[in-house]
Amino acid sequence: MTHRDRIRTALGHKEPDAIPIDFGSTAVTGIHVSCVAALRDHFGLERQPVKVHEPYQMLGWLEDDLLEAMDIDTIGVPPPRTMFGFPNTGWREHLLPWDQEVLVPSGFVVRKDEAGDLLIHPEGDPAAPPSGRMPLGGFFFDAIVRQPPIDENRLDPKDNLEEFSPITDEDLEYFRTAVQARQSSTRAVVATFGGTAFGDIALVPAPFLKQPRGIRDIAEWYISTATRKEYVHAVFERQAEIALANLERIHTVVGDGIDCLFVCGTDFGTQTSSFCSPATFQELYAPYYRRVNEWIHSRTAWKTMKHSCGAVEPFIGHFIDCGFDILNPVQCSAAGMSPRHLKERYGGRIIFWGGGVDTQRTLPFGTPDEVRAEVLERCEIFSPGGGFVFNTIHNIQARTPVANILAMLEGVRIFNGYPAVH
Repeated sequence: MTHRDRIRTALGHKEPDAIPIDFGSTAVTGIHVSCVAALRDHFGLERQPVKVHEPYQMLGWLEDDLLEAMDIDTIGVPPPRTMFGFPNTGWREHLLPWDQEVLVPSGFVVRKDEAGDLLIHPEGDPAAPPSGRMPLGGFFFDAIVRQPPIDENRLDPKDNLEEFSPITDEDLEYFRTAVQARQSSTRAVVATFGGTAFGDIALVPAPFLKQPRGIRDIAEWYISTATRKEYVHAVFERQAEIALANLERIHTVVGDGIDCLFVCGTDFGTQTSSFCSPATFQELYAPYYRRVNEWIHSRTAWKTMKHSCGAVEPFIGHFIDCGFDILNPVQCSAAGMSPRHLKERYGGRIIFWGGGVDTQRTLPFGTPDEVRAEVLERCEIFSPGGGFVFNTIHNIQARTPVANILAMLEGVRIFNGYPAVH
């Protein structure tokens, strides 16, 4: 099987010749730039600075030679702009605080504050208030909440819609050429078009806008889902209208050139509980997810991915009913997320894209033997009958020992019956 065939077979709930692997195709299945550099060194690839294609989480771009060395079955189509609103163009060298030389886009404009924290500016404009902060000793940015005072009498849903607009001809051409360029690859194409993430808390503070208006404080937004439901519905309703119109235009230029669309990263789970009840999900979110998925499934061959961290077992049936094909990251360490239970109850109805190894404990802090054992166990549980794409539970974090990453890859190879060459 080709890489693409392997992914498509798994997405069809059939067993491929080997468990397919994804790393780097989305902003939630990526690898920190420090680990990308370490992997390149290990595999003896050309020494070159790694591209930081998503500076919010400091994710490194996996070039074709590394995809080949890691035997990855996917290739991504990222959005044209980063989480800080500047395009991935004009690459230049930059020295990171941990003394790693990387390539960053020209809009990567940073400065240090008096505490030594690194501040980044939206749209690469140093005159705009910073929208992200990398604490001294940290390895990625946190969003800076820039919530204007809320006047209940003047709240306008339009203010929370300023980032949603008809797709430009420039962005349409970007997606056309990006998807077309990946057609020569044998890997499955996973795209992120944007605009379909209803209430994604990572996006609420709008680190990509210079002066965000509306409800932009994280706590205030969660409060609004209980106390300002009409406001939230108004935002989601208009967002859905814009999103469907944009998908129509995008589909005209990319057709079925992609295999999977990353639709939404809104988290509904915490480590032990959830951010809302399933009833609230059904009332507030499900109508809009359903519309997006129905449009995609009635007009395209794309599979749709729903990302949600945490203890989301009570929501999985609702995700399925809304039309999502794929669940990521499958956080098995959260309450109620036993891998065997998930596979037995939902395995025939949703694809598990992730869950391969714990990135909070085992992968960064375990031994290679512990990593390998956990990977083999998860593959044994999730792989029967297909419906499983191997990935970690969210991104591989900074300074994860390269020996553990290699043990992870080796575990998949061993399960697939390949020689352990890593």
